[in-house]
Amino acid sequence: MLDPIVATPTDLERFRANRQDEIDSAWQYRAMAEAEPDPAVARVYRDLAAVEEKHARFWESQLRAAGVEPGPPGPSWRARILAWTARRFGARVVLPTVAEHEAAGRNDYASQRETAETRMTAEERSHARVLQSMRARRTGVAGSVLARAEGRHRNVGGNALRAAVLGANDGLCSNLALVMGVAGATASSQMILVGGLAGLLAGAFSMALGEWVSVTSSRELAQRELRVEREELAAAPEEEREELELIYEAKGIPSAEARQLSSQLVRDPRTALDVLAREELGLDPDDLGGSPWVAAVTSFALFALGAIVPVLPFVIATGAPAVVASVVASSLALFALGAAITIFTGRSAWRSGARQLALGLAAAGITFGIGRLLGVALG
Repeated sequence: MLDPIVATPTDLERFRANRQDEIDSAWQYRAMAEAEPDPAVARVYRDLAAVEEKHARFWESQLRAAGVEPGPPGPSWRARILAWTARRFGARVVLPTVAEHEAAGRNDYASQRETAETRMTAEERSHARVLQSMRARRTGVAGSVLARAEGRHRNVGGNALRAAVLGANDGLCSNLALVMGVAGATASSQMILVGGLAGLLAGAFSMALGEWVSVTSSRELAQRELRVEREELAAAPEEEREELELIYEAKGIPSAEARQLSSQLVRDPRTALDVLAREELGLDPDDLGGSPWVAAVTSFALFALGAIVPVLPFVIATGAPAVVASVVASSLALFALGAAITIFTGRSAWRSGARQLALGLAAAGITFGIGRLLGVALG
């Protein structure tokens, strides 16, 4: 019998919650395995269930060590409903829900001291990656074909263009509202110009700094995950091979071929780390999120590009004509950016452009009114 350990009521509640979550996951995977017509995929679900059951036993041992009897295992009502749905309508119906749950909780054990000396965090992250591969798998398509085609679904250029449109839109909307707010408060074109330029610079620098911090933090996290993966590969190569095998089977590669491929990869630690980073962690070791400086400069430029539109008329005109020109130029830009985003959404360009125009002008109108009230009150 285990000696009692010191556990607070909060710890005990956490142990019970962790155990229940593992029981629910195992129950769902068993049901998905029963409903899955593809034997290779069904085997992956059973393997996932076995790991979750092992995790549940771990938390049961923690409860017993604290002098608490965990009681008989049983799934929650939510797990029962998902399991029934899987058996009735097929595993793929509940796969997105289960995959999202795994993805959301993949790092839950990272901060829990009881799991520090175990592989439970790595296994949960692996499960999230396996399920994402399951979601990407196309029924009726051979795994080798899927693996070759997978890269065509990652449209980096499209993502960059979308980010450019949204970045310029942020600058345009925020600075238009600022310029109109100042215009409502004062008739001085010089003050409006100074306010617009200040808003442009403040917003652009803020966006650049935020992007630099975001990319730098992302790179540091990726480097840490790579370091952990390298250590795990050196300490437990067979377990890493099994994770790779599961991921390849989830992609539709036959079991024997997946086992052979994973065995070949782990013989070369450098290649194995590269593949594990891409397949298990979703990281590109050669990129790790890109350069923070490129991201910062790009963010600055895109925000400034949009923010300069409502300011330019005040450089060449004054008074009411400058305000009207600012509104007209910004309206055209708002509509154009709203229409441009439909490249990615597939919506009507006219409808999206009109919606963006209405929202931008509404924000500008509100700030203009507030500026007018403040100008009257302070004047």
